[in-house]
Amino acid sequence: MARRKAALETRGRTIAAIRAFFAGCGFTEVETPCLQVSPGLEPHLKAFRTTLSDPFGEADRTLYLHTSPEFAMKKLLVAGMERIWQMARVFRDGERSPTHHPEFTMLEWYRAGAGLEILMEDCATLVRRAAEASGIARLRRGNASCDPFRPWEMLTVAEAFRRYADIDVLATAPDPLAPDRDHLAREAQRIGVSVSASDRWDDIFFKIAMDRIEPHLGCDVPTILYAYPAAMAALARRNAADPRLCDRFELYACGLELANAFDELTDAAEQRRRFDADIALKRTLYGDTYPVDEDFLTALEAGLPASAGIALGLDRLVMVLTGAETIDRVLWAPVAGR
Repeated sequence: MARRKAALETRGRTIAAIRAFFAGCGFTEVETPCLQVSPGLEPHLKAFRTTLSDPFGEADRTLYLHTSPEFAMKKLLVAGMERIWQMARVFRDGERSPTHHPEFTMLEWYRAGAGLEILMEDCATLVRRAAEASGIARLRRGNASCDPFRPWEMLTVAEAFRRYADIDVLATAPDPLAPDRDHLAREAQRIGVSVSASDRWDDIFFKIAMDRIEPHLGCDVPTILYAYPAAMAALARRNAADPRLCDRFELYACGLELANAFDELTDAAEQRRRFDADIALKRTLYGDTYPVDEDFLTALEAGLPASAGIALGLDRLVMVLTGAETIDRVLWAPVAGR
């Protein structure tokens, strides 16, 4: 604990600055349950299952600790809330590394009637306020550092792949929703990134990104990486002007991803199609599935307003504010490991 004291004090100042920022912007702080019918359907995330016992004789129910508060918060948008945020404890089984922890704090906020540009402005203001509250001029991680007070870098995914990997990534996806796996595999092998026979297009995309691109992002000023290929849409809507792309960005500082933002998908039928695809992929990869939150899809059918939403890893933000080498150094009581 003594070794973490300074970082934990910075964590406290950061949380105070965050609360002041959202209060000043007219947001409502919300609290949604950790126990959910569906923990989230991203194929590679592994959730914690639990059993809810009914004291009045009803059948026991299987519930999950959420991997994100996204579904619950979007239901609040449908109910009429316009600006909401929360610092949620979220849970992801099987995640443990210098930058991952099985229980961590996710800062998530939504703006009804807004687009990604205003979320980019939110990020810049929030990170700068946190740095000011912490009394630092530069964010740090390892040998990398960046100045959050200078104008941030804006970089498309296609530009990043060309600049750092010499790959035209959009040329590997002539059909935006059925990208050419073999084309991207050949490009990866050309630059020396290993590819296995079982790797799908998105697996290869992430290998190239992690090996050749991410180490360069946010290493002078923070980087906003935007305009993702449509195949990486997740819960984002397709770009109206260019169907090859989706409206999504990620924030990087010192080579570390801090946040992931979407111009939210509001089409319930399209959302169900994506859920079905994710469930099928998870079953193929891991022999496991999680249920769909039907109440969430019903809420979408009722009318999710045009909205932008973002999830930022609070613990990772504190890491670059303090220069901590591992996420455990910025947690009050890390989950015990072997």
